[in-house]
Amino acid sequence: MASYLRQKWQSIQITTSSAQEQEAKEEQDCRSSEQDEPTKIRMMRTLVEAQDPTAKDIDDLMLRRFLRARDLDVEKATAMFIKYLKWKKDIVPNGCISPSEIAENLGHNKLFMQGYDKTGRPIVVVFAARHKPTSVDEFKRFVTYTLDKICARMPSGHEKFTAIADLKGWGYVNSDIRGYLAALTILQDCYPERLGKLFIVHVPYVFMTAWKMVYPFIDKNTKKKIIFVEDKNLQSTLLQDIDETQLPDAFGGKLELIPIQEC
Repeated sequence: MASYLRQKWQSIQITTSSAQEQEAKEEQDCRSSEQDEPTKIRMMRTLVEAQDPTAKDIDDLMLRRFLRARDLDVEKATAMFIKYLKWKKDIVPNGCISPSEIAENLGHNKLFMQGYDKTGRPIVVVFAARHKPTSVDEFKRFVTYTLDKICARMPSGHEKFTAIADLKGWGYVNSDIRGYLAALTILQDCYPERLGKLFIVHVPYVFMTAWKMVYPFIDKNTKKKIIFVEDKNLQSTLLQDIDETQLPDAFGGKLELIPIQEC
């Protein structure tokens, strides 16, 4: 027995030591990356402006988000950003999307904003059971309109938002795989590093069929930000990130939700 306990303790020590070494390495890599960022941002700016001179007014924070989304690979981040610039000109040729262009999606009354989490990020709430599939083109414009609204509400010094997706009542009539994939592509490729955290709540079992179809298309950085919350732990989980005074009333808090078009 004594020999077994010694072996067990040695195993724990080795495991703990290995975990500590890995944590130290990740912290060192993070510090190294932060030191490299200013240089890589300058390199990326040079490449971007050479391909699209209109990008000279883009700020460094935006370039940094694309860099981080591609793990500081300058060439990949540049290609991603150039593709974004072209996409933006195509989908928003007039500089902004009018509510009249997305009337059907706004009429679902499914997306709201209200309050800020404990880090100062604005909170977005979507009620998935209110969504009905529309034309993919309109839904893409709706997603773009929404993300632009959210970004415009970012407090100074913040770049990300916190989202709560409430799936209560969701059924096959709400399932919209093409729409989900379109929204995911826009979020990941055109608004990288904007999502801070996504809480998925009141999840019906039937939703997992749709989830399995979408999950393979979620990149590794986005996957780390998604949290499925059990009903019994809903309020306690949200309150870890959101103060009760900032929690939407739909989840036991005190703030009344505001439709995205009124924000």
